[in-house]
Amino acid sequence: MTDDRFLPHKVLREDRDDGTILLRSGYELGPVANVTGDWLHRWNDEAPDRVFIAERDGEGWRELSYAETLQSVRAIAAALVGRGYGPDTPILVISGNGIDHGLLALAAQYVGIPLVPVAEQYALIPGAHERLAYAARLIGPKMVYAVDAALYGDALNLPELAGLDRVASVNVPGGMTRFDDLLKGDAGVDLGAAHAAVGPDSVVKILLTSGSTSNPKGVITTHRMMCANQTQIADALPFLRQKPPRIVDWLPWNHVFGGSHNFNMMLANGGSLYIDGGKPVKHLVGKTIENLALVPGTIWFNVPIGFEMVAEAMRTDAKLRESVFADLDMLFYAGASLPQDTWAALEEMARMVRPDLPLMTSSWGLTETAPAALLQHEPTTRSGIVGVPLPGVTVKLIPDEDMRCEVRVKGPNIMPGYHDNPEKTAEAFDEEGYFVTGDAMKFVDPANIDKGLKFDGRISEDFKLTSGTWVRAANLRLEMLGLLAGIASDIVITGADRDEIGILVFPAPAAAEGAENLDGALVSDRLRDEIGRRLSERAKEVSGSASRVVRALVLADPPSIGDGEITAKGNLNFRKVQDRRADLLARLYDDADPATIHA
Repeated sequence: MTDDRFLPHKVLREDRDDGTILLRSGYELGPVANVTGDWLHRWNDEAPDRVFIAERDGEGWRELSYAETLQSVRAIAAALVGRGYGPDTPILVISGNGIDHGLLALAAQYVGIPLVPVAEQYALIPGAHERLAYAARLIGPKMVYAVDAALYGDALNLPELAGLDRVASVNVPGGMTRFDDLLKGDAGVDLGAAHAAVGPDSVVKILLTSGSTSNPKGVITTHRMMCANQTQIADALPFLRQKPPRIVDWLPWNHVFGGSHNFNMMLANGGSLYIDGGKPVKHLVGKTIENLALVPGTIWFNVPIGFEMVAEAMRTDAKLRESVFADLDMLFYAGASLPQDTWAALEEMARMVRPDLPLMTSSWGLTETAPAALLQHEPTTRSGIVGVPLPGVTVKLIPDEDMRCEVRVKGPNIMPGYHDNPEKTAEAFDEEGYFVTGDAMKFVDPANIDKGLKFDGRISEDFKLTSGTWVRAANLRLEMLGLLAGIASDIVITGADRDEIGILVFPAPAAAEGAENLDGALVSDRLRDEIGRRLSERAKEVSGSASRVVRALVLADPPSIGDGEITAKGNLNFRKVQDRRADLLARLYDDADPATIHA
């Protein structure tokens, strides 16, 4: 792998009199496409037979070339226009990743119809149907699509959806439209005029925020945002333009990373997207491993637990290692820092296949930033670094006395606002037009800004103890998850307006075995002894109340997606957990309660 595959960091810094720091890339932003349809037309002309998108079909793959994709997209787009769809008639998608979903999304973009993909759990889990109903009320769609009308039947029949145009690909009953009918097009539509009316500021989709601190908001996502972001990324990662990229990817399209970052990276650079039907969970990771063995990728996107699970399989599977690493340009982790031991294991296995290493990296951004704003685009040896500003992005850092910086951003990839919510839109930008992200960063090396930034938590998750001491909850939670590995599947940090920090523990299944359920809390001598021992040993090494955890309570019931304890991204809504389980939170701080574990 030659050095010209990666762009070295070059950061420009401006220090203001008030202490604010502005960071910009030292590289200029390259040419940006006007609309995503430009990419589709380009690769139809330059590589018509190359696979754009594929999904499993029995033992093999159903593959669509760029030429086949454009033909289908134009047909569906004409059918939609012929049915009266336009900028004011959004389409709601309630099922997961698939070729038909991708074609519908591209067709809607082609003629300026906003698409609204939501987490498929909202449709498949009855207790989460209210979340789906909320999305429908917020957006006001005209059509709803699901791949399977039988599997998603209960959701399709919700009152908020039953009156919409309902489209499905399989098991389609009378009264619903077959997806294949859209592929017939509409010869009476002037498709050229409809496509020409779409511009950089046309809305591509409305993506729902995670709703971790309030009800989800609809992020308006435009062609300008998505097209600029792909130029920014490719400017920083030259290898994307040196050969067509290829990914085997499961990350969901209702989330900005899977649906905008990864999907568009393939489309913008003439790449191939093989849809992975697996996920990093015990009963589905086998599908991922099988797919990775079938299709050698040039980029590997995953979350840390996903890398850990595949790495474990690769230890004894030389063929899988070869398929994963032989052509790999970049290994990209998202969602949390990759544990350093997993990083080291992946490096070791890569060297079993090749003499050099792929770029092992991450980035930072939000739904509102399309998403990439920072990217570690030169090699590093450690996890947890999110990099430097991409070309065209200005980062405003507002440091505190510890040089922990609040992050605000400006650039062509930033949203214009939230759907039908002028109040929240106004709150989201400061007086200079910077988007207020709510995240915090620290410099990797304050003496060398080219070393980049590292994520330091969500400011909204921080809280004060009664002593006035600030607790940085996000980083403390990650430390606690490491400390209680094997016991905790997730953790909520508590202590706002209290004297001490505590934790509510969602146990790993094996850890919960044999424990007694005491009114919503799990109690066993084994849990009490092991959690208490680990917390006590850590407390001896920690000074100050800001990070000393002195009590814990193990929860008997898993987090509920229907009650909003889990967001669309699969993360905990910490506030909702504490509000919904206020009685258990009170018991955590009751020294006489038999479920409370003390350090």
